[in-house]
Amino acid sequence: MKARQILVLFLLLTGTNTLFAQEQAVQSPPVRKTSANKKGSVFAYWGWNREVYTNSTLKIKGGDYDLTLHKLKATDRPSALRLNNYLRADRITIPQTNLRVGYYLRDDLAITAGFDHMKYVMVQNQTAKVDGIIQHEGKYQGTYNGNTVIYDDFLTFEHTDGLNYLNIEVEKLGDLYQTRDQKLHIGYLYGLGLGVMIPRTNTSLLDYERNDRFHVSGFGTTLKAGVQITVLRKLSFRFEAKAGYVDMPDIILHKKGIQGRGKQDFIYAQVNGMIGAVYSLH
Repeated sequence: MKARQILVLFLLLTGTNTLFAQEQAVQSPPVRKTSANKKGSVFAYWGWNREVYTNSTLKIKGGDYDLTLHKLKATDRPSALRLNNYLRADRITIPQTNLRVGYYLRDDLAITAGFDHMKYVMVQNQTAKVDGIIQHEGKYQGTYNGNTVIYDDFLTFEHTDGLNYLNIEVEKLGDLYQTRDQKLHIGYLYGLGLGVMIPRTNTSLLDYERNDRFHVSGFGTTLKAGVQITVLRKLSFRFEAKAGYVDMPDIILHKKGIQGRGKQDFIYAQVNGMIGAVYSLH
């Protein structure tokens, strides 16, 4: 009898524990990952940016000139803050913009492809050290070895259509906060990237005709960090800070058929804000 009683007691305890565990599972389901950070999800973002640039050395060489301009200052050129400039369909690519699409390889890792449309404008009428020679006939003909004012009729130099960076980035993602119903998710991200520079360089040098055409001129690299906020599992906002290095050894200066190339390198910092959507393929 004693052995039978022990067996019955054991079965009762086991059954009670099993029921209690099932009840707990029903009452407290595990929190699942939101689709903001979920393996197999795809996403796309569109947004806008601002930049600052370090001073750079610009070397330009053509059939009748060979110059080096040292420590040139440059700025970006944002469009005026008006709805007409940023939301009208036929003007949407005119501001400094970002486009990025990506795929989550893991919950915490994504690979993306993007196009950063930045703008680079050499500060006009600045004084810079200029070395070299101009044999082109006109008022700027001569040998240079000292400070020179860069007037409009001497040189205008802009990547304003623009300083285009086509790149691939790898992103690491993490969670900061998530509501139990998953309708709000806040996370952080950081990553690095590599790509090609395809500027459309707007250049006027001496009395040569202005040039403005796309050309693969070099490469760029990027480090970034940011915050991602996802609402209702689909609508997502990103705020990023980037730092990068640009090296362009083959910049077109003139129309086709006219000899003339430039080269420069510099470091830039960028901030951008983007809006996008996340979609799970599973």
